[in-house]
Amino acid sequence: MAAPMSGAEKAFVFKTLNGKVRLNANENPYGPSEKGRQGIMQILSEANRYPFDAINDFKAILAKKEGVSPEYIHVGAGSGDLLCQAGTAFGIEGQRIASCYPTFTLLMSYAQVFNAKWDKVDLNEKLEYDYEALAKAIKSDTKLVFICNPNNPTGTLVDPQKVRSFCEEVSKNTVVYSDEAYVEFLEPAQQAQVSMVDLVRKDMNVVVSRTFSKVYGLAGMRIGYLVAKPDLIKKISQYGGDFPFSQTAIAAAKASLGDENFMAMVRSKNAVARKVLTDYLDEHKIFHGKSLTNFVFFPAQKDGKTILSKMEERGYLMRIWDYQQKEWCRVSIGTEEEMKGFVKAFGDFV
Repeated sequence: MAAPMSGAEKAFVFKTLNGKVRLNANENPYGPSEKGRQGIMQILSEANRYPFDAINDFKAILAKKEGVSPEYIHVGAGSGDLLCQAGTAFGIEGQRIASCYPTFTLLMSYAQVFNAKWDKVDLNEKLEYDYEALAKAIKSDTKLVFICNPNNPTGTLVDPQKVRSFCEEVSKNTVVYSDEAYVEFLEPAQQAQVSMVDLVRKDMNVVVSRTFSKVYGLAGMRIGYLVAKPDLIKKISQYGGDFPFSQTAIAAAKASLGDENFMAMVRSKNAVARKVLTDYLDEHKIFHGKSLTNFVFFPAQKDGKTILSKMEERGYLMRIWDYQQKEWCRVSIGTEEEMKGFVKAFGDFV
């Protein structure tokens, strides 16, 4: 789901996740927070009830946070669920969707099921979204443009003002879907600048996607949300299930929302652990994107299948991507000790 399976991964099967250091799914190794855990515990007595009231209350909380009314909010089972819904909503019209590549591909993959055409644009030389090239790729029948800032799998961030200008101009003619799954990994002073929610407040054709799977550490609970003007929410939400999320997911997300101390801890520990990997890459003069998230993207030093196999033998799971006729490694950031173990094992092998 997280990416098109590379040639190396098609030839390699992960035998088991048990006992492996999971550096392959951009998971938060520290979560959920204590507040999130307490929220789950306290709601268990309501597990026999459907979450009718809970979801309405949660939408109201999210709407207040984002400065919109509740009809601008749509909740799903993680941002993956919401991307699938959006891919169906726009793909079913069978026209074009544009994005840079590599990026998080789930929306485009779903759209292609319905015969939509996916126009891909390479990243720039810094492994950043190339907004100039993407703008040139937009055609008269482009129904949606997908952007991701910071971008997965590269972790790179483009100047938010540049992204905002792009969204303002492009949304005059088509819908822009802004995936902001990793925005909380940026320092708080940057967050308000990065989010495109202020464009939604102006009723522009912009959809913002957020998730509780990353910094909040609730990937296994599956909950996320969209912010968009009501007609776009209606267009997308018709392809969702009635209640794809649980009482416990809602409770955990409500309790975790805005836990600044926990998020600061995650950002701090993640930065220290990420530096273990980037220092190794810099020391060995291995090019990599300037990541501000919990993963790093760099060229494979040996063939991808062998890397996956040998690292799995050493207890580490990771990803291999195909891009520009080359293989690339994407390594999620675990704890500092896990990253020290990873670079030791990776260095011994390559």
